[in-house]
Amino acid sequence: MTNPVTKPSKRALVVTGPGSVSLEERPPALAPPGEVVVSPSVVGLCGTDLEIIDGRIDPAYVRYPLVLGHEWCGVLDGPDAKQLVVAEGVVACGHCERCRQGRTNLCETYDEVGFTRDGALADEVVVPRRVIHLLDQAVDRSAATLVEPMAVVFQGLDRARPKPGWRVLVIGDGTVGLLSALLVRLYSPSVVDLVGARSAQEDLALEAGADSFCTPEKAPRGDYDLVVEAAGSSRAAGMALDSARRGGAVLLLGLPPHGEKTPVAVDDVVNRDLAVHASFSYTSSSFAEVAGLLSTGAVEPSFLVTHRLALEEWPAALEALRQPVGARGKVVIEL
Repeated sequence: MTNPVTKPSKRALVVTGPGSVSLEERPPALAPPGEVVVSPSVVGLCGTDLEIIDGRIDPAYVRYPLVLGHEWCGVLDGPDAKQLVVAEGVVACGHCERCRQGRTNLCETYDEVGFTRDGALADEVVVPRRVIHLLDQAVDRSAATLVEPMAVVFQGLDRARPKPGWRVLVIGDGTVGLLSALLVRLYSPSVVDLVGARSAQEDLALEAGADSFCTPEKAPRGDYDLVVEAAGSSRAAGMALDSARRGGAVLLLGLPPHGEKTPVAVDDVVNRDLAVHASFSYTSSSFAEVAGLLSTGAVEPSFLVTHRLALEEWPAALEALRQPVGARGKVVIEL
């Protein structure tokens, strides 16, 4: 009598609840009908992961226990060979009114990888086949982890619709801010300035496409056609409103802590004829377009990856994210 083959257990970085993170061993994943098991290759970390760990996310958008990881690329077994893939994190139902309008980011049934369902900081992740996008095999895998945050930026810029020659100010020197400087260049602005909290980010900002970098105390005010707020704070939102010219536009991409408020002089917003856009996540079409831009080489964001660590080094990866020293772009974990 032969013994049944026991498949090796799989690693997963789990947040069991606010303040509690551990690397666990789990049984091999099983995919229900319509879903597939993908082997993550590289997973990016972001400030939102810290907010999940700290319990600072609106409870409507997270469920514990939870495997982290919503910015990632991986390998899927194809009919002839292994395929490099990325996957939308927002798992839209596809049939509600918002989905039928193409606004899948506003699906009536909220479900998202790394928030309400297990993410990719594991040896295996299960996702619906319909959210998978193939990438060219030549794409740098670290760069591929940036498809998700690039889709967030691309969705917002599509709402603001920058015009050639516009003067643009980006507030925020994290990944979303740096990617905003990179992607807004697709719209041929005349100027892109970036305001960041840390002077160590200047070289990354300039490489991303900014013409100049300064810290908030030296920030220019009042003459920009478009101001992109990507810092995720009420102070930055106030600065964005102050920095737009009369008749200009403000795009709010940053996500402040749940419930944080900022005073707004509504009459000033009206008298200055400002267009204020807030953009949540991304649609399926925005994600697909960004994946295509990466595959064709139209955008090349790999320079933003400054920290690469192994899964077993996850405490150091979180520390690099929480307490940056020197230039820090994207922190990734390689599996």
